Amino acid sequence: MLGRLQVLNLSGNLLTGNIPSSLTNCTNLMTVDLSWNTISGNIPSSIHLLQRIRKLFIGKNKLDGSIPPSLGNLSLLNTLDVNTNNLTGTIPEVLGRLNYIQYLQLSINNLKGFVPLPLYNLSTLALFAFAKNDLSGEIPTDIGFRLPNLRVFHICINKFSGPIPSSLHNVTNIESIRMSNNLLTGSVPPGLNGLHNLTMYNIGFNHISDTTRIITDLTNCSKLQLIALDENLIEGSFPDSVGNLSSSLIKLYLGGNRINGQIPPSIRSLTSLTLLNVSYNQLSGSIPSEIGHLSELTVLGLAVNKLSGLIPVEIGRLTALTTLEINNNELVGRIPEELGLLQRVLSLDISSNKLHGDIPASIFALRSLSSVLNLSHNSLSGGLTETIGQLENIISIDLSDNLLNSSIPLSIVQCRSLQTLFLSRNGISGVIPDSIGNIRGLQILDLSSNKLTGSIPGSLANLPLQLLNLSMNDLNGLVPSNGIFENRSIVFLDGNPKLCYSRLTCYHSQYSSNRRRVHIVSAVAPASAVAISILILIFVFFLSRRYLVSAKTRAQDSIIKVNHPLISYEELWRVTNNFDQRNLIGVGSFGSVYKAILHDGTPVAIKVLDLSKVGAPKSWVAECQTLRNLRHRNLIKLVTICASADFAGNDFRALVYELMSQGSLEDWIHQGKQHEDGAGLNAEEVLNIAIDAASALEYMHSDWGTGCAL
Repeated sequence: MLGRLQVLNLSGNLLTGNIPSSLTNCTNLMTVDLSWNTISGNIPSSIHLLQRIRKLFIGKNKLDGSIPPSLGNLSLLNTLDVNTNNLTGTIPEVLGRLNYIQYLQLSINNLKGFVPLPLYNLSTLALFAFAKNDLSGEIPTDIGFRLPNLRVFHICINKFSGPIPSSLHNVTNIESIRMSNNLLTGSVPPGLNGLHNLTMYNIGFNHISDTTRIITDLTNCSKLQLIALDENLIEGSFPDSVGNLSSSLIKLYLGGNRINGQIPPSIRSLTSLTLLNVSYNQLSGSIPSEIGHLSELTVLGLAVNKLSGLIPVEIGRLTALTTLEINNNELVGRIPEELGLLQRVLSLDISSNKLHGDIPASIFALRSLSSVLNLSHNSLSGGLTETIGQLENIISIDLSDNLLNSSIPLSIVQCRSLQTLFLSRNGISGVIPDSIGNIRGLQILDLSSNKLTGSIPGSLANLPLQLLNLSMNDLNGLVPSNGIFENRSIVFLDGNPKLCYSRLTCYHSQYSSNRRRVHIVSAVAPASAVAISILILIFVFFLSRRYLVSAKTRAQDSIIKVNHPLISYEELWRVTNNFDQRNLIGVGSFGSVYKAILHDGTPVAIKVLDLSKVGAPKSWVAECQTLRNLRHRNLIKLVTICASADFAGNDFRALVYELMSQGSLEDWIHQGKQHEDGAGLNAEEVLNIAIDAASALEYMHSDWGTGCAL
């Protein structure tokens, strides 16, 4: 009945099931569009019977299996779009027979292996899109001559290696080049200044070694809307020529490189910018006030540089801003009141600078804040006002490591969306408000190292807390025994000597205290009794000193506070070359360990947890909680952690340790590892190793306090 049908468009419905093989009975079909459904199963191999078909759209479904080689027999095919499915296997070489193909879209699947060379000979191709697969190999050096009609070249998020071919920059009509998140090396070849139709140039997250002259080369590309050079090895000063880039430029990613010098005032010319990210570089000098002219900015990232001076009040003009990150710099002065004008801001991070003075009330009045407010690691003083309750939608507040000296405002309970609250290492006094127990989504509460008094509110017991740190305060009374307080591994109360864990010990403590008062008032004992009392006190002092020092050490940092900022999955993916087996240095019960070098040059060992294994998530939490307290020269240091999601949205957990570059003890003793002079370990070195190991073990079992089972 449908033998004459030429166009079948069923896209954007809720179709399920398989592609029916009977579809091939419609032999006059020229266009088939089944995209944007939930169709599953394999692509039928009989599809080659549609000999008149020009356009085949089956993307954005749930198709699996491999790409059938029979597709190579569709000799008139102009468009093949299978993107965003679950296709596996390799790309069939016979697709190189599609001599009329112009649009080849295979992105977002699980394809692997090399791109067959015949595909690079399809001279009619305008769109070459293989992004987000598991493809590898080098890009042919003559690709620009083989594919002279290219408009779109997208191979990002794969494992392509080798240099960027210079011939690619000879395709003068190309409009979009996306090669980010690969293993590309070498420098950026010349020719960029001749690509006048280029709208997107993305080579971020590779190993490109070049200078900032790339920015100057791109100034002739008058249609550019996106430049992404981030997370490479680009060095040199930030050129003033940045102001000559396209007036249409919307996004500029330069973060994670080695760019130095000052941010040029000419940046003010990029009035269409919505995103500017130069974080994780070596920029110095002040933030230019001209940045206030970028009125379209929604994201401003200047974090982890060496920027100094004041925060310019002109940033308050950026009323479209949703994300402001100027943390980990050397900024001084006060937080400008004008930041309170950022009425659309969702995330504000000014942490790890040298700021002082009160926190402006206008900051707590930013009702739009719904992600992060981080003002930690400064020298901010004064008190927390009741206006903090206006942050009704905020998820995370971090004001730790400052000089705040007020009580905790009762209005904190109005922050109903709060999940993490860090107020540690301040001078906060008063009691813990019982109403905090009404913040039902609270997962991390760290009030350690303050001057809090009173008892622990029983309302905290029923919160879904993953961490409660109240250590190093002056809390007293009975510790609740229900709810989260039944799990001592997530509750930290050290350094509160007036706390007790049962009614009997609380009574005994109070009774002993009263007896001491009576004795002091009526003390008329002879000198010998006084001397004996002094001796007893000295004995108790030395007996308890070790415990108090240990308790203080244990409470210094929370589980989340690490030496570096928390690291993303994307950066770990990059520094390990997509967790390349060549960087694998060990496999354990719950995961694998990779060696890598972070963007700041720190050599590290990255322990990636296999969360599919029973006990792995608990192992990650337990290891974090243990290592947060260990302080010993013979124990490996935890640099940072990653609690994120991978590119597919799956939970990802990793611990980043200081790398022990000299290898393991097993290598030296059992595998015959040698010094540079060819000698192995001598007797003295073996003895020193034994002493150091014993020192670490003794610390873990004794000095650390609770002991650590090995």
